[in-house]
Amino acid sequence: MTDPQPSAAEPQYKDRTFRSSGGIAGGVLLLALGGWLGIDAIIRGEGRTPWLALAGLLLAVPLVVAFTVRPAVYANDDRLRIRNPFRTITLPWASVSGLRSGYSNEVFTQSGTKYQLWAIPVSLRGRKKVARRKSQGAAAGDPSVATAHHPGHPDSLRAAGDQIMDDLRDLSEQRAGALSAQGEPVVRWGYEIIAPAVAGAVLLAVVLAVA
Repeated sequence: MTDPQPSAAEPQYKDRTFRSSGGIAGGVLLLALGGWLGIDAIIRGEGRTPWLALAGLLLAVPLVVAFTVRPAVYANDDRLRIRNPFRTITLPWASVSGLRSGYSNEVFTQSGTKYQLWAIPVSLRGRKKVARRKSQGAAAGDPSVATAHHPGHPDSLRAAGDQIMDDLRDLSEQRAGALSAQGEPVVRWGYEIIAPAVAGAVLLAVVLAVA
């Protein structure tokens, strides 16, 4: 009886994590401001004000977290895991048919289902900046500009989000045939976000109706 070889089933390296630092910063700022105003209204408010503030916090806090702090993309040798505002999607590389960058970054499964990568936003400003650098380099006769038009080249000029998508495409192509990267997509709803938001909405409706 031979010993099992876990290395054949385990990722060769830990998850690479991609998140939007701007989104997180904005979310933390909104949470701090909303928490300060909401808690103050709960403590010092009169009449129905504390209940309105409590309902507002229950509704708003999960939504702010969902769209700013929560989104993340995790990638390793075996699969791509996408944590979007209300769902977490796990895609073994064999189930991925392609990744596309347009006005948003998206991944497609073999069945044609599309999922947006909320944590990797598209920066049109970044693309324009790169295009301007390419134009300036070409006008100056810089020979390295020729390589800037080939994604994946170490000297290529790419916006940050586009470069991440290039890296994910390369990883998908390299690992799609691996035994450990086989499987079907798995989708899990983020009830830890949905439940308190629904509770807040219900409480808000009740408070307004009673008043």
